[in-house]
Amino acid sequence: MAHVIVIGNEKGGAGKSTVSMHIATALARLEHSVCTVDLDLRQRSLGRYLENRSAFCAREGLTLPSAAYHDFQPPKEGDEIEALMASLDDLETGYDFVLIDCPGSHTPLSQVAHSRADTLVTPLNDSFIDFDLLARIDADGTTVKGPSIYSEMVWTARQRRAKAGEPPIDWVVIRNRLGSQAMVNKRKMEVAIDALSRRIGFRPAPGFSERVVFRELFPKGLTLLDLRDVGVTSLTMSNIAARQELRDLIKALDLPDVAVTF
Repeated sequence: MAHVIVIGNEKGGAGKSTVSMHIATALARLEHSVCTVDLDLRQRSLGRYLENRSAFCAREGLTLPSAAYHDFQPPKEGDEIEALMASLDDLETGYDFVLIDCPGSHTPLSQVAHSRADTLVTPLNDSFIDFDLLARIDADGTTVKGPSIYSEMVWTARQRRAKAGEPPIDWVVIRNRLGSQAMVNKRKMEVAIDALSRRIGFRPAPGFSERVVFRELFPKGLTLLDLRDVGVTSLTMSNIAARQELRDLIKALDLPDVAVTF
């Protein structure tokens, strides 16, 4: 059975699709079979990212290691949950990994995806506005007062898996768009994330810093790992640092049978 990776939170703009594309492509480059599913049926950022990749490769005559894409389209309103569960049942028998990119909102499809997750990755902008997604905090940003609605949804998904006799979800929260300076807010976020991780049971992991390169890669469907293959022979210090961040992220996820060699 495939190992299911779910990329999810309930806020837009946290970098879910960028994280999804880079994890999926990294696994494909490590010679694992990967299928992606985009559950944001309105915006389809991950789907468009992969479409851009296919178009670029066709135009340039290139073959790049890539994840497969399952274009999930519910047959009709009211059958979405059954259709998604049937699709995941099929995909889990044909790949090493199934990666699901969830929308930035609470939907029944997102709930189903979370209950199927072996590894849940939650990108979080390095801001207390986004931290509020996970927990309520006091005015000083130092004391966690209680879990928030998304954490409660993950808890429900964990309970469902436990009742079904399935392994627990490995929940990993990654801090995205980190600034380079050691600001007071950055230090407070680090303390708050560490305290909350022990309280509600997730693992903090390094994410991606704010870099222009991510916005530049999307139109061609490329990732940091593709640059040399498309003729970029001299990487900038920013690109090298970003590759290291991706390497650190894949290592931190600790996925089964994945040895990071890029």
